[in-house]
This record gives sequence, C-alpha cells and structure tokens, in this order.
Amino acid sequence: MSFNVTCTPGKDAAAGFVEITSELPALVMYLDPVNLAIQIPPFPGGDRALARFCRELSREAARLAAAVDPDSEPASGRPYEPRHRLFTSDDNGVQGGQS
Repeated sequence: MSFNVTCTPGKDAAAGFVEITSELPALVMYLDPVNLAIQIPPFPGGDRALARFCRELSREAARLAAAVDPDSEPASGRPYEPRHRLFTSDDNGVQGGQS
C-alpha cells in the first residue's frame, strides 16, 4: 500500500512504541488528532526492513529537530544522533511520552 500525506503535529502530538499483540510491535505517531501506526512489513526480512527504517527515521528526525530548534542542541561532536528527550510536567525528569 502506498500513499502520500502531509501533516502538522498538534499540540498534544507524541510518538511511541506499542505492542499491538505480543508478536506485532509498532511505531505509533499520535499526531493530534490523527494516529499513524507503522508495523512490520509482511515479507521475509520485514523485521529488518522496519528496524532499518526506524533507525533512519530517528536520524532524520534528529536532523530536523536541530534545524528547527538549534538553540536546544547539546554540545556534542556527534551530529544527527537522536538525543532529544520528551519530558512531561508530571514525570520528574524521567524520559516520557505517550502512555
């Protein structure tokens, strides 16, 4: 299945790892109000393809975050690595997100 979509995250947007079943993990983007789940592709090696995609997504998302909010970037010699923590007001410094 293929489709193209352009969206903007709402104020309550989040992303998270979920287990739809014990054998079916997924990456879910809660875009507020739309949700998008990315699951393991149904072909041999689909788990590796999804892992590769998630790593690329992580790297490119870090690059985008650095471009749109460069003042929040920590001093590091390693560019474009995931290093953005999402804190909520009630998690007392523990990395958080959608529960």
